Amino acid sequence: MIVGWLSQNFDHVAIWAANNPFKVHLTPLEHRVAMLGLLIGDINTSKQNIALEQKLSSFRTIATLEKAKKYWRDNTEFTLVIGSDLLTQLPQWYRIEDLLRQAKLLVVPRPGHIINDSKVDNIKKLGGKTRIADLTGMDVSSTEYREYGDHKALTPRVVEYIHQEKLYQCHKPTQSKLSTS
Repeated sequence: MIVGWLSQNFDHVAIWAANNPFKVHLTPLEHRVAMLGLLIGDINTSKQNIALEQKLSSFRTIATLEKAKKYWRDNTEFTLVIGSDLLTQLPQWYRIEDLLRQAKLLVVPRPGHIINDSKVDNIKKLGGKTRIADLTGMDVSSTEYREYGDHKALTPRVVEYIHQEKLYQCHKPTQSKLSTS
């Protein structure tokens, strides 16, 4: 949904997986990259402008942006897309002022993560040009899948990969799979 929206609103959509220094990842990066590739392959868009650009991935977002600028040269305008759940941690990112000078910021609203004026003002004070996407992401997370088997945002190929690689052991069934008898 989000990637399809980005495809319709941007000339090129570069996607990569990275390790967030503020988060403990339960799934190794190589598996997250593989699932992302499968997901991208399943997106049906008329523009064909979505690509997995894993070679850009770095531990620090500013390093990713610097790689992207070398790859696409100086005539490219960059927009970093983040979920609203990252707005509060964004001011703590490494070289955030440099990052915000070199790329615009597009915030995708996520259920449960309110975008208030003070959060946006904090980003503007750091030099950020911030825009809020006119869509809301689905209320999904890898935790929901791991704990409940909730795969509403996953394509069948990604679900198959998860089972094949035995990545997550679901402990509880989803509401849709509960028996009513």
